[in-house]
Amino acid sequence: MDRKRLLRNPLLWLLAGLLLIYAFSVLFDDTRGYTDVSTSKALQQISQGNVAEATIEDKEQRVRLTLNDGVQVQGSNRILAKYPTGSQEDIVNRIEQSGISNWNTEVSQSSIWSQLLIYLIPLGLLVLLVMWMMNNAQGGGSKVLNFGKSKAKQFTKDMPKTLFGDVAGANEAVEELHEIKDFLQHPTRYQALGAKIPKGVLLYGPPGTGKTLLARAVAGEAGVPFYSISGSDFVEMFVGVGASRVRDLFEQAKQNAPCIVFVDEIDAVGRQRGAGLGGGHDEREQTLNQLLVEMDGFDSRGGIILIAATNRSDILDPALLRPGRFDRQIPIAPPDLRGRRAILNVHTQGKPLAQDADLDGLAKRTVGFSGADLENVVNEAALLTARENAQLITGAALEESVDRVIGGPRRKSKIISERDKKITAYHEGGHALAAWAMPDLEPVYKLTILPRGKTGGHALVVPEDDKDMMTRSEMIGRLVFALGGRSSEELVFHEPTTGASSDIEQATKIARAMVTEYGMTARLGAVKYGKEEGDPFLGRSAGQQPNYSLEVAHEIDEEVRKLIEAAHTEAWEILNTYRDVLDNLVLEVIEKETLNRTDLERIFADVEKRPRITAFNDFGGRTPSDKPPIKTPGELAMERGEPWPPPINEQPAPAPIGAVSGSNGYGPQQPAGQYAPEGQQGQPYGYPSQPAPGQQPYPPQGAQPPQGAQPPQGAQPPQGAQPPQGGQQPQGGQQPPQGQAPQGGQVPQGVPPNYGAPPGWTPATAPGGQSGYQPQQGQPQQGQPRYNGSPAWEQGAAPQGQGPAEQPGAAEQWTEQIQQNQDQNGHQPRSGSADAETPASGTEQPDAGNQQNSERNSEGDPDSGNENGTGPNSGR
Repeated sequence: MDRKRLLRNPLLWLLAGLLLIYAFSVLFDDTRGYTDVSTSKALQQISQGNVAEATIEDKEQRVRLTLNDGVQVQGSNRILAKYPTGSQEDIVNRIEQSGISNWNTEVSQSSIWSQLLIYLIPLGLLVLLVMWMMNNAQGGGSKVLNFGKSKAKQFTKDMPKTLFGDVAGANEAVEELHEIKDFLQHPTRYQALGAKIPKGVLLYGPPGTGKTLLARAVAGEAGVPFYSISGSDFVEMFVGVGASRVRDLFEQAKQNAPCIVFVDEIDAVGRQRGAGLGGGHDEREQTLNQLLVEMDGFDSRGGIILIAATNRSDILDPALLRPGRFDRQIPIAPPDLRGRRAILNVHTQGKPLAQDADLDGLAKRTVGFSGADLENVVNEAALLTARENAQLITGAALEESVDRVIGGPRRKSKIISERDKKITAYHEGGHALAAWAMPDLEPVYKLTILPRGKTGGHALVVPEDDKDMMTRSEMIGRLVFALGGRSSEELVFHEPTTGASSDIEQATKIARAMVTEYGMTARLGAVKYGKEEGDPFLGRSAGQQPNYSLEVAHEIDEEVRKLIEAAHTEAWEILNTYRDVLDNLVLEVIEKETLNRTDLERIFADVEKRPRITAFNDFGGRTPSDKPPIKTPGELAMERGEPWPPPINEQPAPAPIGAVSGSNGYGPQQPAGQYAPEGQQGQPYGYPSQPAPGQQPYPPQGAQPPQGAQPPQGAQPPQGAQPPQGGQQPQGGQQPPQGQAPQGGQVPQGVPPNYGAPPGWTPATAPGGQSGYQPQQGQPQQGQPRYNGSPAWEQGAAPQGQGPAEQPGAAEQWTEQIQQNQDQNGHQPRSGSADAETPASGTEQPDAGNQQNSERNSEGDPDSGNENGTGPNSGR
């Protein structure tokens, strides 16, 4: 126990006081040296005349006798005896009759100090008891009546630090909080832009996702004073304590500004006002009001950032969530696949893993697990390994730990009869077979009949990837999967069992959500029924009437029953069709008790996917389109056999324009005579090999373009052409003539630098309104329909999403100016090049603009790669 804490224990001081009183009583006792004897022996010595001196103490009702020399009683010549009340006169007569000449009577009286001490000692004990109770009442302060002081703990350098590098699976939250840290350490960079630091940051999300861990990382990285307190520490048993502690907390923070204050579980004091049975005098509401004033009240509190964490952001008061108090609200969701893999890497550091420990597969298995769940999985695996006296954590230990976290520990001591084992095997086998035959359901990962927790067995379905939404077909597939066990019992044993109760509950929950929340039935339409309102602490539906009639409630029940019956019938038909497969599955699972994915693939090799249930495809007279949806860049990349997303290479930042000798701001420069790649010599620098959509084919090198034609985007004038008259700069994004740099080494007017642009991207200021991503080699060109029929914009209208059709602009003016210069100077462009022919229609050749970006990518421009998902980079 801590020495300071031991010295503050009032019981220790009470014991010391009692010992001290006893010591004083022993030290000042005047009866030492006297032997206590009975009253009869004392009277006998008096009668025999053996007493030399006698003293009668009236108040204490005792007599002291000093015997003659040579006379002893119980080995002493000084004895002490007590007499009963009213016997004093008799004792005096006996002493007088015995002839004792030296005797005395003493009547002792207590002093004023001794009388005060009699009353002060109990009073002191009572004060010590009250102090001890106040010191321990609901975490009160260490001093008397110190309730109004804040109990916030300040982060010190001695505490172990958690850094942002220790946090995995929450990259977005780390980035947001890292900006807070950067603002505190380098405020001038933000103040120069007029930016203000957020006054508050709210971290909200499910339990175990790392909200408090992120706060500890901020404490380790901030470099400023950091205070942490729990929301429950504000409210105590006395009224006004919470508001006083809020004031004291922010007063301490103001004295140490800039600083960070972290309030964990802020919903303890920040719940919506008016909730519950309390009124405006409620202690929690007073605490919340003071917190609102301190965060953004009349007095400013510059330099204090409040970070709060909660699992119930839906019950917080709206005044607490408004901008100016919590300017930034960061959701902390369960990690995705990459996040789970990173979290597993963090928690397995320093732990010996065997070769068969597949962390990638474990991350895929644990969809929906939070960071705390994953930490528990790894810890359980380590405990199981230690239980087996092994040295390495194996893949089997990780698998068992996942099952323990999901379903609880295995009940090895339970004795299962053969009948129950067979029923369980058919029940779980029905789940597995129904799930395997449904086209919109995730594959079955494991099937077991071993009892675990409250279940007698389970068929585990693991999604292959994280999903944020489900279609109606997928939800119907889940209904079929849930009712597969009951259908198997009815099909094989001709009656159901109680083992399907949880399956029925889950199926009813899914079907009712489809009807009342997601509007997936045509009879009731896309309407939400049963909106929850009211106080969350009294139950949102307490005292609330449903917002629909009894007739609608009857229709809801009918639609729910219809969905469940359709799924039940589908599961029955699947099991009846593949009854032999079901029997083989049951035989093998009874023998092995657990089947993995490989075993199930072998057993279900002949099972074909069922067609989707179309009984609910009623759109109320609205006919869906037969035109398929567009293909995303990722789907196109997969069709071409390319990786998606494309790998990102770390490259140095590009050099500033004008920093390299000979740079003209138009992209990568090439030596003379090497403007075109091998196999494309003769194509002028800047001419793409494929015409852009809506443009006419490019003329061969040396030939005049058609009247009114528009030169290709970024193309140079023919070799030998003069620049526009008057020494003006090229307009509208054109390239300068070959061998001539812009005046002053500046970028031409109206042309932004093209570094950092992905292949095929043209600036938004391009002439004629052409901007955005241009198709690359191997991708569908604009103007080429993906479906049957001709789009309207091919007949002269502008493509959808591409802006209006091109209008004659700066490029046409440049072409007319070049023609006028050529007519005046009598100069004709060079012709006769064998490689300058226009490419044949439909031939795919690399675009010159893409080639330029590819060369830039190879030279170390980090922004030339495709980071926006518009298509694979041709330079990779």
